Amino acid sequence: MVTLDDIRRPISDRLGEFEDFVRNSFNEKPGTLMSEMIDYILSSRGKGLRPMLTMLSAAAVSPSGSFGKRTMLAAMLVEMIHTASLVHDDVIDESQLRRGKASVNARWQSRNAVIVGDYILARNMDIGLRSGQYDLLTHIIGNMAVLCEGEILQSDHAGKLDISKEDYFDIIYKKTASLFGSCASAGAMSVGADRKVVESMHKFGEMLGMAFQIVDDILDYTPDNNTGKPAANDLQERKITLPLIEVLERVTPEQKAEILSAVERAATVPEAVDFIREQVAVFEGVEAAKATLQRFLQRALSELSNLADTEYRQAMIDLCTFVAERDR
Repeated sequence: MVTLDDIRRPISDRLGEFEDFVRNSFNEKPGTLMSEMIDYILSSRGKGLRPMLTMLSAAAVSPSGSFGKRTMLAAMLVEMIHTASLVHDDVIDESQLRRGKASVNARWQSRNAVIVGDYILARNMDIGLRSGQYDLLTHIIGNMAVLCEGEILQSDHAGKLDISKEDYFDIIYKKTASLFGSCASAGAMSVGADRKVVESMHKFGEMLGMAFQIVDDILDYTPDNNTGKPAANDLQERKITLPLIEVLERVTPEQKAEILSAVERAATVPEAVDFIREQVAVFEGVEAAKATLQRFLQRALSELSNLADTEYRQAMIDLCTFVAERDR
């Protein structure tokens, strides 16, 4: 089984440098509420897949396999957009946990969580502007609007309990895959890769991001997942994701109405959640979703075929395997 340590190994000597770069960039006055919140958020970040992808992409397309501060800046810009979006997501969803720890809104109330999320975005843009790397900044910052569009789309469909597979793919592209795409393409841009290579890395990241989100949605139907969030969390928030969409496309109109009625009650009636999960199992919704994620991963891997056979390219291949196998 591929581990994160396997994927990190080619750039392991640069990861500490990246963490120092982020900490120094978000170094707030000690003893203040802002510094306490920022320190908590930075210490609670996850696997670091997005900055890792940025650095691996840079190294994989660089003739020398090396990268500098410009790549570090790109990696930080994407990571902190993602970090702020998670803080805001937890406020919107009223989530009490993030990766098994109290969410920022649970610990400091929603008002402060919204403000600190806004602060991270503002500080991030300020750092980018002061760096003078306007091409990278322009390339990456546009994702903030795309992320917001994805949230609104998802909320709209959750309210209506009406979502097609095409709608779902549009949402996960905007909420997840677009930023993965920017991670990989910004890494390539940061080392001066030509336009075709940048575009290929962007496509790789997008396809990887689509697969990543589908796995997330599959894990919501897995009782023993290690995500740090309760199983069936999406159902309780009326979010209909790919495993259930696959089922809704296969059942009769009467069965569909019964399932959607259960989704309406899922937040307060545990038996409704059990019923939905039974239907997903009976109609093999998870298996169908897994077949779809494999197609996205194959499309991602195809974008690596023209890269030199280096340890960085292999790490990106391993990242695809890791995404498919992960349980958190």
